[in-house]
Amino acid sequence: MKCKWEVPIKMQNATSDSTCNRKLQSPNCRITRRRLLIGAAQAGIAASLSSYQPSLIAKPSPGLHEYLIWDVHGHLNTHGDTPTERIDNLLKFADRMGIERVIVFMGYPFTHDPSPEDVKRQNDQVLQAIEQSRGRAFGFAYLNPKHTEESLEELDRCIRDGPMVGVKLWVAVRCHEKCLDPIVRRAAQLKAPVLQHTWYKITGSLPGESTATDLAALAARHSRASFIAAHSGGDWERGIRAIRSATNITAEISGGDPTAGVVEMAVRELGAERVVYGSDFAGRSFASQLAKVLGADVPENTKRLILAGNIKRMLAPILATKGIPL
Repeated sequence: MKCKWEVPIKMQNATSDSTCNRKLQSPNCRITRRRLLIGAAQAGIAASLSSYQPSLIAKPSPGLHEYLIWDVHGHLNTHGDTPTERIDNLLKFADRMGIERVIVFMGYPFTHDPSPEDVKRQNDQVLQAIEQSRGRAFGFAYLNPKHTEESLEELDRCIRDGPMVGVKLWVAVRCHEKCLDPIVRRAAQLKAPVLQHTWYKITGSLPGESTATDLAALAARHSRASFIAAHSGGDWERGIRAIRSATNITAEISGGDPTAGVVEMAVRELGAERVVYGSDFAGRSFASQLAKVLGADVPENTKRLILAGNIKRMLAPILATKGIPL
């Protein structure tokens, strides 16, 4: 049965009706509704392109190579048998995205409530990695505040007497607890910022997992210390609001999906100087997290602050005491 949209083509040089009829049975001898629609669409596109004015084409955004990028949040949980191999692999990926420097913390494997021995072993792994990086990686000292005295000793070993430049706290104890106060006071004396994991989970948080509200309570007790709210609370709309009044907390946008609006809200509520880029590599890719900044509807100078300017300013005092040039 023939489709009602078929239209016979007048055959030129047909010698007989039977010859013409045979040719009309070939798919190449029929104009169908599909062919008509495709042809019309192609003609319309060609016509629109030919009449398009160059002045209406938007200027391309700056490429990655035009930005200075420092990644604030990274781990060694990637391929490689040693910390040296792992940092080499990570820096290869960073090179692809034009990332100049990275901050790494916590070794492997991850444990939610590490013993003092586990903490020291993981910090040693990071120390080995940053030594291999030839100045491209900075380290933050990983601590478990449940073991306050041991944490103070490790803080001195890694920061005061070592090359690390900040503190990393994860999920062993909620950060509003009093056991963090001696650690934060010591970090402030050393000019070391404190990066605290923060996350609101509707499925229930891990035991000891902090929220942005917990961090705001800690920051209120230590006005001279500098804090970074890792992941901006996970539930970033709630997290950004929780730290809005705590001017010594900077929101860090790592982890989570590359959802539109994260950077815009953080800049609107906190100001451009209180937002930093991080990826949470290797748990998340550099590219997906960079997209949050590069695709944000904010001014170019704001993007540059978020990608490197703000963390450079935050680290400038401790880098200066260690004689490390920016």
